[in-house]
Amino acid sequence: MSRTKNKRNTTRDLIGIKGFTEYGLSTNKGELLLFTVAPTNISVLSQANVSIKIHHLMMVLSSIPDIEISCTDSSERFDDNKQYLHERLAEETNLNISKLLSKDIEFLDRMQLEISTARQFMFVVRCKNIKREQVFQTANRVEKIISEQGFEVHRMSKDDIKRFIAIIFKTSMNGEKIPDVDGEQYFELDE
Repeated sequence: MSRTKNKRNTTRDLIGIKGFTEYGLSTNKGELLLFTVAPTNISVLSQANVSIKIHHLMMVLSSIPDIEISCTDSSERFDDNKQYLHERLAEETNLNISKLLSKDIEFLDRMQLEISTARQFMFVVRCKNIKREQVFQTANRVEKIISEQGFEVHRMSKDDIKRFIAIIFKTSMNGEKIPDVDGEQYFELDE
């Protein structure tokens, strides 16, 4: 067999990430500039203010038509655990265990309610075939446009990006603690 058939793809290869750059992520299809935008609690805003926020978002989208937006939970979800507990509760014949399962479900419901407003928004801009200094200018321009429309925005750091990826792939809630190279924390490397 040839070496290429035996070579296994890494997770980075499969999702197309080459590595971190000064401004974001390098991928097979160009560099990604990543920004977080703080959510606004629209449930406390008047209808007029909600309309203004929508208008401001439309202005961002018209100014940067290729921008991509992702909304995710900023922490893990409990849906799979709750589904499992509900299935177990339906099958359980022992009354005491049924009570315990019900209490576990109530606990997860309370926890989920506490973090239900913990959303994070990520805005992504793809930079293809442009020079290094143009990437820097694009990053500054995008951040300025979003900020001028009244949104609290900041460029994602390497640790922010790692945490976001960890949440997406359900690997850790502490992305900043994920090493750059898997397993490197187990070795003492002499400098």
